[in-house]
Amino acid sequence: MIIRFITRLARDSKGATAIEYGLILSLIVITMIGAFVEVANTTVGMWGNVNTKMERARTNS
Repeated sequence: MIIRFITRLARDSKGATAIEYGLILSLIVITMIGAFVEVANTTVGMWGNVNTKMERARTNS
């Protein structure tokens, strides 16, 4: 059933366009996920740095 739908969609020019848009959208989503992961890692590192400096300040006073 799904294979028949995909085959019919691939033969239709509208289906080909929909598949192309789907591939473009999937690439955009993958890029966004990668960017979010990088931002999250940077943010975690930043807060870790803040925590370390706060601990040092607390022990030095």
